[in-house]
Amino acid sequence: MFCLKKRQKLKNQLRLHNLKKKQKIVAVQANNLSTIKIDTDTTFLLCLEAQRRGFKIFWYNTNQLTLNNKKVSANGFFVKLLENKKKFYIKIKNLELDLSKAKYLLIRQNPPFNLEYINSTLYLEKLSSQTKIINNPISIRNISEKFYSSKFFRYMPATIFTKDINKINKFYKKYKQLVIKPINGYAGKDIMFINKNFNKKRVSLYLKKIGHAMIQKFLPMVKKGDKRVFIINGKVCGAIKRVPSKNSILSNLSQGGTAINTTLNLNELKIAKIVAKDLRKNNIYFAGIDFVSGKLIGDINVTSPTGLPQYKQLTGKDLSKYFWNGLIN
Repeated sequence: MFCLKKRQKLKNQLRLHNLKKKQKIVAVQANNLSTIKIDTDTTFLLCLEAQRRGFKIFWYNTNQLTLNNKKVSANGFFVKLLENKKKFYIKIKNLELDLSKAKYLLIRQNPPFNLEYINSTLYLEKLSSQTKIINNPISIRNISEKFYSSKFFRYMPATIFTKDINKINKFYKKYKQLVIKPINGYAGKDIMFINKNFNKKRVSLYLKKIGHAMIQKFLPMVKKGDKRVFIINGKVCGAIKRVPSKNSILSNLSQGGTAINTTLNLNELKIAKIVAKDLRKNNIYFAGIDFVSGKLIGDINVTSPTGLPQYKQLTGKDLSKYFWNGLIN
């Protein structure tokens, strides 16, 4: 037992030594850089702060990954980011980078959580003992953002997971108003709201398209907005309120929602801390969770959390600094 502990200690010391020797590179696995909106993009904010700290930013897409003889590499480019500029980046150099040379790697491509996403985590899993990856590729592959919330049923509105039309109909008869979400859905897309009558044919066609779903009792206060909570390194760091546009129940910023300043009440803070502690235990460094009417609504965003620029604009607090402080210090 003593020998095993000593061996593990030496292994950890070697890993730390290797991390210190690495170049000051942050590799970013994300969507095309030219498509982002710098005023609202969390990835841009995180990378800008890393650049201020002397890191070089290397940008690539999932389809540019290669595994060859245990080496994971990506075709991409080094980039200089420019703040408050119409042309917000300059490509420095195109190359194939051995990703083990990067000190940190950010997984920041947008969902959906599909086979392309899963395959990218398989590549990066080969790298995770050499480079610090946020979020851990094994963890985000194992954590279904909707299903993970089932650990916290007691803090949620009445919820079931199924694709059984009869069970959904029975649930509707009990609660009268339902929200149905695809288990692997994202950004408020493909959400069905049932509030008047249960059209079995319509629901069956929907389930045929999206497969298994999360079905919840509708919370009317969602029309007033939800609270997006930011969790970094196991800590509850702040929150914004996202208010739907007129005649909508979708508060996602990508669906026309508007961000306003907010605070968490004591019960929300208590629940958020419980979830944050569990996420940290499962190697999730950065996440977002949502509340409506004090209830956790089951979207635990670990794939590519957003909202930090809006929080900065509303409060003056830049959580990208906290993000990097927790990694570098």
